[in-house]
Parts: sequence; C-alpha cells; structure tokens
Amino acid sequence: MSRTSVARSLALATASATLLAGAFAAQAAAAAPPDEVAGTAGQALASDKLAPGLLRAMERDLGLDAERAKERLAFQDDAADTGAELEGELGTDFAGVWVDEDDDVLYVGTTDPADVDAVAAAGATPVTVDHTLAELDGWRAALDAALADHPRIRGWRVDVTTNDVVVDVAPGGRRAAERLVARAGVPADAVTVVETTEAPRTFVDVVGGNAYYIGSGSRCSVGFSVNGGFVTAGHCGSTGATTTSPSGTFAGSSFPGNDYAFVRVASGNTMIGAVNNYSGGRVAVAGSTAAPVGSSVCRSGSTTGWHCGTIQALNSSVTYAEGTVSGLIRTTVCAEPGDSGGSLLAGNQAQGVTSGGSGNCRTGGTTYFQPVNEILGAYGLTLVTSDGGGSQPPPAGCTGYARTWTGSLSSGAQAVQPSGSYLTVTRSGTVRGCVAGPSGADFDLYLQRWSGSSWRTVAQGTSPGSSETVSYAGTSGYYRFVVHAYSGSGSYTLGATTP
Repeated sequence: MSRTSVARSLALATASATLLAGAFAAQAAAAAPPDEVAGTAGQALASDKLAPGLLRAMERDLGLDAERAKERLAFQDDAADTGAELEGELGTDFAGVWVDEDDDVLYVGTTDPADVDAVAAAGATPVTVDHTLAELDGWRAALDAALADHPRIRGWRVDVTTNDVVVDVAPGGRRAAERLVARAGVPADAVTVVETTEAPRTFVDVVGGNAYYIGSGSRCSVGFSVNGGFVTAGHCGSTGATTTSPSGTFAGSSFPGNDYAFVRVASGNTMIGAVNNYSGGRVAVAGSTAAPVGSSVCRSGSTTGWHCGTIQALNSSVTYAEGTVSGLIRTTVCAEPGDSGGSLLAGNQAQGVTSGGSGNCRTGGTTYFQPVNEILGAYGLTLVTSDGGGSQPPPAGCTGYARTWTGSLSSGAQAVQPSGSYLTVTRSGTVRGCVAGPSGADFDLYLQRWSGSSWRTVAQGTSPGSSETVSYAGTSGYYRFVVHAYSGSGSYTLGATTP
C-alpha cells in the first residue's frame, strides 16, 4: 500500500473514532467528543478504563456505581492534564492542584489574585492562598532532616488543600514537634501538628501466597512490569537478594529514605503490562501520568487483593521502625502485610508501589506508596504498557515542547495521544507536535481536530524515517495526535505545545 493510501485509510479509520470525554468539555465552541472509543488503539484503552474488576472495587470501596466510576476516571484524566498546563502557566505563583473527593471539581491554588481569571478560563476553580507550592515543598524538605527517625513523629506531608505542612505525631508529641519545627526555621503558621494513634509499618510478611518470594520465603507483591523485570518496594529485599515466582535478583534497592527496588528477572519470564484485579481478570497499564490529590485510586496486593480509596497528599514523609521514608503518596486505601510492593493505579495509569501504613482491610487504614515515576527515573527503566511495549527506553528527541508522552507500538499499529484522550485548546494559535520513534523504524504523526461530529486530520507528517513534526494554526477546540508505526516496532516519545 502506498503512503498516500495508508494516510487516507488512517484518516478514514480515525475520522469516525471518538474518545473519552473530559470534564472541561464546555470550554470549546464545538460539541465535545462523545464518551466512547472506536478504532484499534481506542478500543484497548476503553476496555482498560472499564475493566469490570476495577469498577466493582470502586463501587465496594468508594460507593461509586459503574457509570459514576467511568465518569470519575474520565474527569481525573482531564484534570491531570489541565493541572499540568496551569502549573506551567502560573509559574512561581502556583500553589498546587487537587480534586474534590466526591464532586468533579478541579481546584488550583495560586498566591496571586491576578491569576484567578486564567484558572477559571481553563475550567478549574481558583483558590487564592498564602504560600506557593515551592515554599511548602521547601519547608517539607527542611523537616525531612529535622524530624527523621524521631520516636514521637509519625510522618509529615504537604497538604495542598489546606495550604500548609501537616506533621503527624503520637499522643503527647505535639510540643516536641513544635520545637523541632521552630529549630528547622519553618514558620509556625505554615505547619499544622496533628496527634494520631496511627503507627505506620511496612507490609512485608513471611507466609505463603500467590506472589513473589524473597530469599528463604518472605513474601511481597509485584508492582509493575518494566523492561527486564519489575519494580517493587525496597524494604522487600536488599540488593543482591534472590527471588522466586518469578526467579530473579534485586538489581537495586533503596530503603529507608526511599522505598523502591528493581528486580531483574531470569530469561523465560514474560513481562505483562497489566495488574491483577483479583476478580478473575487484569487491568491493563497504559502509562504513568501522576494523579492529583483527591483522585480515586485502587491497589492490588497478594494478601488482600484489590482495594480502592483516594489520594490525600503527595510528597509525604513517614517514619517506620526501620527509619523515615520521604516523597510518598498518602492514601485512604487499606493494605496488610504481604501487600508491600504491589501496584497503585488511577484508572489505567500507574501511580506507585505499596510501601506501608496503618490499619487493615477490615476496619480501614492509611497506606503510603512510593511514586513509580521516581523508580523509573532512578534505574533508567521503561514501564511495560498494555500493548506489550517497553523493551527499550523511549528515544530522546522532541525537546523544547511544553509536554511529552511516551508509548510503544508494534509495526502497523497506531495509538492516540495524550493517553488515549485529547487536548482542550482554549484560544486560537498554533498547535505543534513531534514524534521521535526508534532508530530504523518509520513512524508517522497525524494531528486531528474534533469537528463536532468526527475527528478530521488537519496536519500530518509521513516522510520516511522515525521522526516527524506537525504544525497547525487553528482556533480553539479539541485536538489529538495519532502515532502510526508505518514500519518497525518500538518505543516513541511525543511532544506537543498548544497556544
């Protein structure tokens, strides 16, 4: 088939395709794309988001029926994109992003009242606060040294919803915490001290189960498949420790301070980009876009199976008996011993691996997770996604663009970006895109705009080679990119900039 024919058939195939609608659809003049997906790439992503096990767990733990759960996941995807765009636009005024735990409302904090109109125009609710996120993160970092391993300090974190740093202490530990905060030079009015009976612990266990085993028999849970093995919690094993089911070796491990590890598995094991939902099926992993505070998330572990909750805070610190771990995701999801290292997902997006916490899955509890993107960066790993890709790191390229995404395609396949959804452009200007594919392959790039009833290709790059760029001067509306592996297979990087 000629390249012209391929382009024409791709345009025809995707012209009728529709994608998961976002929560901020009312911004554009044209009607938003319907809440369904068509086409090869879209169908896989839709089935991931609508996995029955995921929906059942969200109904059990969060009280959301199937339809409401679908709406919630679609909203969270769009909220993450909008939050990232506003973070760049607000610059040093940015004070964090979070979503309401019950209603589909995105909040964005700013220290400058002049930013309110820009936030509202993007479809978010502006909140004017006293401290920037950079200030809060700086104070939290100062407390990392001041509070680490103190017997009365349970943990600390930035709470963007209250615009302060929260320090959790054991009963009777308030005065000690206040003295340590003052010595660290952190303003008292930026810190809230909370007494709690929670005593976080790691979730390693020594009983048998359907998981992987370390050394003489302790058990943990696989986090996510990556090129060459899987990621898990660092407290599950030290560097050099061996595993069975699957057989492998801890190629790297960090705990305390961090709580992550990379297990390199032996040949003959197959890495699958999916998570066990403990309902007889799997939830496919499509990427690792970080979800904001307030998002609904679900966890998979070999002791208690599949449970859901919400994100309470990012960049949390917690003190276990073994020492302090920082930079964690704090959630309301329950977990128990043996769940350590297991997967945390927001829809089909990998978030982190189970570190530890308090409580149990009978009465509830608080669980902390090591962010997965930090693990990937620490060891130079690539997440294996639902298309089976990830054997090689995404190629370098497409620099200078406001946002980037990665993926992997087999020859002849195509994928919709961003993350199977679309971008909402709120003003006229030029939309630019770039794809960098694997060496020796021929990857093409199409930019499409929603016409109100179908997707129309408005720019395309189809020259021979692994890299393409597109540019289109247009009005506000909904846009998406389609990456097509004309020949060759492997990972790619997509960059995009909108007005």
